[in-house]
Amino acid sequence: MPRGGDVVTRTEVGPRVAHPTPDARTVVRRMSAGDRLRLGARGLTVRKGRTALSALGVAIGITALVGVLGLSESSRADLQAQLDALGTNLLTVAPGQGVMGDDATLPDESVGMIARIPTVESAAAVRKVDATVRRNALVPTSETSGIGVVAADLDLLGTVAATLREGRWLDDATSRYPAVVLGATAARRLAIGPLDGGVDVWIGSRPFTVVGILDPVVLASELDSAAIIGTTVADAVSDDDLPPSGVYVRVDPDQVVATRALLARTANPSAPDEVRVSRPSDALAAQDAATRSFTLLALGLGGVALLVGGVGIANVMVVSVLERRREIGVRRALGATRGSIGGQFLVESVLLSSLGGLAGAVLGVAVTWGYASAQGWALIVPWKPVAAGLACSLVIGSLVGLYPALRAARVPPTEALRTA
Repeated sequence: MPRGGDVVTRTEVGPRVAHPTPDARTVVRRMSAGDRLRLGARGLTVRKGRTALSALGVAIGITALVGVLGLSESSRADLQAQLDALGTNLLTVAPGQGVMGDDATLPDESVGMIARIPTVESAAAVRKVDATVRRNALVPTSETSGIGVVAADLDLLGTVAATLREGRWLDDATSRYPAVVLGATAARRLAIGPLDGGVDVWIGSRPFTVVGILDPVVLASELDSAAIIGTTVADAVSDDDLPPSGVYVRVDPDQVVATRALLARTANPSAPDEVRVSRPSDALAAQDAATRSFTLLALGLGGVALLVGGVGIANVMVVSVLERRREIGVRRALGATRGSIGGQFLVESVLLSSLGGLAGAVLGVAVTWGYASAQGWALIVPWKPVAAGLACSLVIGSLVGLYPALRAARVPPTEALRTA
């Protein structure tokens, strides 16, 4: 007992425990978007070769899409530029089939009658000549090289909007003498070089001096493989009558349809049903329509390649989840949530697909530029399809990465650590 009635207080010595105040809160830090991107990009560097091969499938699909659309737009722009320069107001009048199924002919007066139509700006006729074209007299007459001989009016050059690559066109003097203007294809087949030293070809049984060579004629491609001579000298080459085999008519651009309806009756009033009237630009429009069909087919093939690339990315991401179970287990044991784990693999999938999409867009633009430059076209890069292709790669990456991300998020940490 204490003396004097003192009260002794015993103090227990021990560690002090800090009790949380009522205002304390647990702070949970979530991964930022930048952290997710860095972590996802780092995951792609683990297997660089596999990453490159996986992105290649998407790159091929995007390259096909961008390249096909770019080349289609460049080709269409070049065609439209040619039509704007040459005009769509050129009509051709040619003999059709007779009543008995034989070949009809145009009257000699058809050119003059067509030229009197008020909406006709110019008219020029060509007449087929039954003769062969040879490089020299030693070449057999049977080897024609697919070159035909036509006699043309002097205003044919302006009517069809043709241009000369070399030399000059026929005039009042040369049309009466053995002079010839060759089409671009005919000159190539005859191996005609520069005309400075004088070049002759044989038409029938006599030599003709080549005075000019045409550039390819867009709206009258049949002239490319023709040897064109004057109408006066053509009578000396051929003993037969030479009726017009075709008439090229340049009309008022605002009156093309109305003039076209009058040409058959004007060219041959007695038999308008035996006359064919066409517009060369319609053939170019049909060619453009066919090109669009092939473009759609190529786009479909590009879409298939893109789908295959997406499936490849999904397969790679599933394998990546299986290979990195230990990493998943460690992160889960340290407190990472399922959302963080799934987000990591989803970001990896999107980055992988975006990498392929970006590479494909660059390759597609390069292919478009290279081919358009080789063809002499203006480079038209469809930026909307490029942007759509990149967006498509993002969507594909998100869709195909969803399943691997969910699978990674569902891995229990204890099982992952035990089986790793």
